[in-house]
Amino acid sequence: MRHKVAGKRLGRSTGHRKALRRNLINDLFRHERITTTQAKARAIRADAEKAITIAKRALAHENPMRAVHARRLLMARLNNKQVVAKVFDELAPRYEERPGGYTRTLKMGLRHGDRAPMVIIELVDREE
Repeated sequence: MRHKVAGKRLGRSTGHRKALRRNLINDLFRHERITTTQAKARAIRADAEKAITIAKRALAHENPMRAVHARRLLMARLNNKQVVAKVFDELAPRYEERPGGYTRTLKMGLRHGDRAPMVIIELVDREE
C-alpha cells in the first residue's frame, strides 16, 4: 500500500526518475512549451511552478543575499546555469503580478505507438 507516499515513480529507478524530471523541467523553461505524456506532465508541474515562485520571492525581497540563495537552490534543482538565468531574468519578472498557475496543460489525444495520453505543457502568457 502507498499510504502517504508522495510523488509518482513513473516506472523508473530513483536516479533515472530524478534525471527525467530535471530534464523535462529544463526543457519546459528553455522552450516554454513541450509535448510529453500526461503522467510526466503531472509529475513536473508542481516542481516547475515552485521554481518560478522561488525566483519571484527572491526578486521581490529587499535583501540581495536572498537572491543569491534562491539562485543556488534552483541551481541545485535544475543543474543548468542558462536555465536558472532565464528563470530569474525573464520568467520571474513576467509573472510578478500573477499569484500562481504559471503552467497550462492541453490534451492532445493518444500516442499511436502505445496509446499513452499525450499533453502539451506550456508556460502561460507566452511571448510568441
